[in-house]
Amino acid sequence: MSIKTIMAALLGPALLSAFTYAHHIEPEAVETVPLRVRLPRLDPAFDGYRLVHISDIHMSRWMTGARLSEIIALINAQQPDLVAITGDFATNFASFPAADLSAALRTLRPRDAVVAVLGNHDHRHRAGPDTVRRALGESGIIVLDNRVHTLRRGAATLHIAGVDDVVFQQARLDLVLKQLPEDGAAILLAHEPDFADISAATGRFDLQLSGHTHGGQVILPLLGPPVLPQYGQRYPVGRYKVNGMIQYTNRGLGVGSLRVRFNCRPEITVFTLEAGKKSR
Repeated sequence: MSIKTIMAALLGPALLSAFTYAHHIEPEAVETVPLRVRLPRLDPAFDGYRLVHISDIHMSRWMTGARLSEIIALINAQQPDLVAITGDFATNFASFPAADLSAALRTLRPRDAVVAVLGNHDHRHRAGPDTVRRALGESGIIVLDNRVHTLRRGAATLHIAGVDDVVFQQARLDLVLKQLPEDGAAILLAHEPDFADISAATGRFDLQLSGHTHGGQVILPLLGPPVLPQYGQRYPVGRYKVNGMIQYTNRGLGVGSLRVRFNCRPEITVFTLEAGKKSR
């Protein structure tokens, strides 16, 4: 028996096992990632604030309303103060079950609010961005299309801002900055993570939350993700520091046209915010 025949006999089952795992197991294995971040401008009244970040739900025949509801139960178990969703509720070339999305998202139970921005799939999908916005509105979600939502604890404020999609040239940071007060910590939702180079340059944001890349869906040991989308090349997965601003890219919950994940589990990120100056 030749070496090639032996190698083929060994590699065949190994590749089949790897594909089975990547296709059937890891996409289901949602990981809850706890992170503590200190925001220099965060008022002590918000110290310990729990912000849950999810992204890239990608409703489809695989990401059904029932599947999403199971994930939402995991989110509610974290007892969040705020839930932030950074886009791509729809999936290219798939139907958009708006009613199922709304029904599932309506069961989110944060203390304060659910906020969201749209992603490139939401603009590209044949249903159109207004259909996505309407579904989110019916869920009670605050859509931050180039807008600011301010949270209050007495006189203390925490500003949650959002820009519309970068790929479709809908992001208007200029409009956000006009609405954003000069004082108080500010968190920006931007679907595409590489927007951090622009947002950080303003010096006004303490944290940017993004999705878009799905972490690459496949992360090769030592090599990282082999395929990344436009505007997801510089900050593809996890935590970065960009000109003093923290950038975090969530791995997303759904998948793109190829339903595989390897070394890149779906993610629920649970941020505990720490004040820059603790009260005595």
